[in-house]
Amino acid sequence: MDRRRFLLAASGLCAAALLPACAKGDKEGFPLTKTNEEWKALLPSDNFRILFNEETEYAFSSELDKEYRPGTYICYACNQSLFDSTTKYDSGTGWPSFNNFLPGALGTRNDFNLFLMSVRTEYHCSRCGGHQGHVFPDGPGPTYKRYCNNGLALRFVPKGEKLPELRT
Repeated sequence: MDRRRFLLAASGLCAAALLPACAKGDKEGFPLTKTNEEWKALLPSDNFRILFNEETEYAFSSELDKEYRPGTYICYACNQSLFDSTTKYDSGTGWPSFNNFLPGALGTRNDFNLFLMSVRTEYHCSRCGGHQGHVFPDGPGPTYKRYCNNGLALRFVPKGEKLPELRT
């Protein structure tokens, strides 16, 4: 390892240690706040791990990747509406992908990936803080963004069916 690579790796380790925003599970300050124990009691374990431990499901494992009926995609944890089906498209990545979200539905933060030595933009439900996925600048117009979502972080409600009550 040459000096430049060593310094780059060392600076990445220091940055990861010093950036409190990178701490997983820090979900304070959202309108709906529950403890991890409360979320675990409400959610299946796989959904909990993705939403509140920020894990990622395997590509092509979600039935929602190929769901194209008219409807609304909602947060699995709190039932907040996140995406309209008109913004969904097949990105070929194996995860449900959207080029836009419903107004006020998502929040973002920088997600420092130590292994890739890069900063990505993570997005989450603005109501409960549940991790949804990452946004990339390679989507179709008009936004040219790709909101790459974990299927287990979403529920699909077909058009004409009543949206579930927001979880409290």
